[in-house]
Amino acid sequence: MTRRWWPGRAAAADTPTSTEPGGVTLSAAGLHVERGGRPVLVDVDVDVRSGEVLALVGPNGAGKSTLLAVLAGDQAFSAGDVELDGRPLGRYSVRDAARRRAVLLQANTVSFPFTAREVVAMGRSPWAHTPRSEDDDAIVDAAMAECDVSRFADRPFTALSGGEKARVALARVLAQDTETMLLDEPTASLDLGHQETVMQIARERARTGRAVAVVLHDLGLAAAYADRIVVLSEGQVAAAGAPADVLSEELLSSVYRHPIDLVPHPRTGAPLVVPHRD
Repeated sequence: MTRRWWPGRAAAADTPTSTEPGGVTLSAAGLHVERGGRPVLVDVDVDVRSGEVLALVGPNGAGKSTLLAVLAGDQAFSAGDVELDGRPLGRYSVRDAARRRAVLLQANTVSFPFTAREVVAMGRSPWAHTPRSEDDDAIVDAAMAECDVSRFADRPFTALSGGEKARVALARVLAQDTETMLLDEPTASLDLGHQETVMQIARERARTGRAVAVVLHDLGLAAAYADRIVVLSEGQVAAAGAPADVLSEELLSSVYRHPIDLVPHPRTGAPLVVPHRD
């Protein structure tokens, strides 16, 4: 039987508590997802842990975004279990879940001409009518400054460039101020400098005890900023572990079906992943 996140089956509202460093905030076990009768995820296990950046990588169609959507509660699954803060995800109301995990989608669309600041302030809505709403303005201002979007706070979101919209959307996620963050390709439409800024933000959030799961296409960013990497291939986990243990020329060449070279970064020594060229 297909399991879904039904908001109507809500548990009683309660206050989220912090997880000890290394503790699991969000997990999936034995996960299966089908689409049009075709398997998209097959027997996938994954843990998102406090104090860590988890990178989900793999070629197009590997199931990265589908896995993130299942963890977010936005995608049905045919078998397996998903738990958020030790409870089945389906037991949470929409608001209670939003107080525990924030989600950045690939598409950043807003139908009405809200300003950039109004969009970021939407991240505070789960905390309305709670003591934490007293800090709304300060949290919104800090999130916008961190994502370098303060200077166009009053501009309509619809008038922003793709990269500017992506950074405003990330600021909304930061303003939501949850223990777990799920980011789907947050660097895809950004220039080099802002790609680094986004990953530095993710790294800093993990340093302060948050749990971050991020879908990335750039293996170099994953190697530089992730504590753990899950490599997906054709809907299955091909490898999982620390970057140094997971990123190998043999594995990546097989998964991406193209020869891959790993070379050390000249300053940090972290592996740089580049396609093999004669």
